[in-house]
Amino acid sequence: MSSNTMSRILLLSSVGIGSYFAGVYIERTNKQACSNDDYVKSPAGDYLQQKLKPKPGLPIFGTVSAASPIPASGDLLVQSNVSRVGQIMKFGFPGLDNVRSYDDYVLSYDRRTRVAHWVFEHLTADRVKHNDAVDRSKCDFKPDESVHPFFRSLNSDYKGSGFDRGHLAAAGNHKADQKHCEQTFFLTNMAPQVGVGFNRDKWNSLERYVRKLAKEYPNVYCCTGPLYLPRKESDGKLYVRYQVIGVNNVAVPTHFYKVVVMETTDHRLEMEAYVLPNQKIDEQTPLTMFQVPPETIERAAGLLFFDKIARSQLSKINGKKV
Repeated sequence: MSSNTMSRILLLSSVGIGSYFAGVYIERTNKQACSNDDYVKSPAGDYLQQKLKPKPGLPIFGTVSAASPIPASGDLLVQSNVSRVGQIMKFGFPGLDNVRSYDDYVLSYDRRTRVAHWVFEHLTADRVKHNDAVDRSKCDFKPDESVHPFFRSLNSDYKGSGFDRGHLAAAGNHKADQKHCEQTFFLTNMAPQVGVGFNRDKWNSLERYVRKLAKEYPNVYCCTGPLYLPRKESDGKLYVRYQVIGVNNVAVPTHFYKVVVMETTDHRLEMEAYVLPNQKIDEQTPLTMFQVPPETIERAAGLLFFDKIARSQLSKINGKKV
């Protein structure tokens, strides 16, 4: 055996032995520093593992963890947010991909398109009524820094694109608190929408209609999102084509959907489902023209809406008795 080989063996051996004794020392030090309450003991008195302390935001409301940043203090605030998420998602999650929970709405973010898969809201008359303390003009569009920089959309992506930063969770649905309104301006809640004739007109009409429902029913649950639907082209084949904007290639949806469940005072459930094309729409066209069976949206979006509600539990779908 050469002298070089022997030197390497001795070096590796010394590193291994040193690491072992360092590990033993650190483990003993940690045990001495921790109270008995922090660790689980074996019958022989040995420390087996550190106890897992409950943390808000880990799956404590059933199916998915809240993705809001957890403050270092103020557990009551965190628990309140978790409780609110439970209210919003009462009838189930459409999907569990990159879920983000804000104070008054929840969304699932598509990192590939830079547009949400879905946005969920729970609306009541108190939450949508006019509030002098809430000023939309003080709200700024801003990137959501909880999303990795590779997958964020930016204000610069929309600049000069010809598209509006269209809300999925409408700002007008969140008037209970200024912070709630401000959080609807995260770009994770935006999608490129045609401005005149759609975002500022027909889509806005649908949003106002949903707020009207919130004043007529004790509880309204609203799920909104984008669709990328195929279209037959000149060769007779179907293609899914959509534009992208900005350096981050933010997808421009071909259509948008809303699926709404209304809960009556006697706890009956009614559902309405809409799909609108992302284009200028004649304002005289009634919203009922855009009603579709909810399962068609589920197939197109790859999502299951309100999966905790059997269709047989619904008293009406799109205004018709089930």
